[in-house]
Amino acid sequence: MAQMTMIQAITNAMHTELKNDDNVLVFGEDVGKNGGVFRATEGLQKEFGEDRVFDTPLGESGIGGLSIGLALQGFRPVPEIQFFGFLFEVMDSISGQMARMRYRSGGTNAAPITVRSPFGGGVQTPELHADSLEGLMAQQPGLKVVIPSTPYDAKGLLISAIRDNDPVIFLEHMKLYRSFRDEVPEEAYTIEIGKADVKREGKDVTLIAYGAMVHASLKAAEELEKDGIEAEVIDLRTISPIDIETIIASVEKTNRVVVVQEAQRQAGIAANIAAEIQERAILHLEAPVLRVTAPDTVYPFAAVENDWLPDHEDIIEKVQAVLNF
Repeated sequence: MAQMTMIQAITNAMHTELKNDDNVLVFGEDVGKNGGVFRATEGLQKEFGEDRVFDTPLGESGIGGLSIGLALQGFRPVPEIQFFGFLFEVMDSISGQMARMRYRSGGTNAAPITVRSPFGGGVQTPELHADSLEGLMAQQPGLKVVIPSTPYDAKGLLISAIRDNDPVIFLEHMKLYRSFRDEVPEEAYTIEIGKADVKREGKDVTLIAYGAMVHASLKAAEELEKDGIEAEVIDLRTISPIDIETIIASVEKTNRVVVVQEAQRQAGIAANIAAEIQERAILHLEAPVLRVTAPDTVYPFAAVENDWLPDHEDIIEKVQAVLNF
């Protein structure tokens, strides 16, 4: 095992699959010689050549169209959208084309495309760079949406995504890129897409989160433990499809739930989970399912984003509310 940051684990996953399969291609804005804005593709062009790791023009719509054409010719494209706030420029390619490819062709064609992109707040980025737009992707049938919270998960899930015959949106929270290290196997391994992970066992309340909010939830759980409250923390890892079975099993044990997302309250992932829980396990609930989210406003400028983003204290407040209901 090696100690890796999340960015190193992501680079390692792409290196593994470029070496494993000649049909894997990596491309995007500045991903070649420069190694990408966060250096996620650093060194890959030098090793695998400009035909397999290459720069594109600054045009997300072109990147999306190129990905579709290459996929139809038997390649496995791994395009990078430099920041997920630029999603709207490539929305038609993703939702209108990639997501519908298998259905539209009656199963004769697939879109084995892994769209990688950084997102998320807390790192003082300019406007349109930190937006959490994953809810838009999760609402589109035909797409798998993966959001790892650890280096170990990032490598295993990215390899699974690249090998998947359907399109995968693979989102990488910027705050997690270099914030800590994790033990990561140097050899290839996969993690099942659509399978959540119980990051911490507990019996009093279930915290459900993904991305950076997993770490906020774990921090909240540590603080709650000082007061004798045992919080179970579930890392969704995949927000489409959602691992309902793992969630319901936890709800049946703890009887209280708080769902946590960095995105605005109206963005939908937390609301969807709350709806699924009440449809499937309402008789196990001792309190309403509560949500911790950002406010329903446009993402703020960097000077005030830390006041806008949810944190572990917000989670603790909601836990106290469900426990005292």
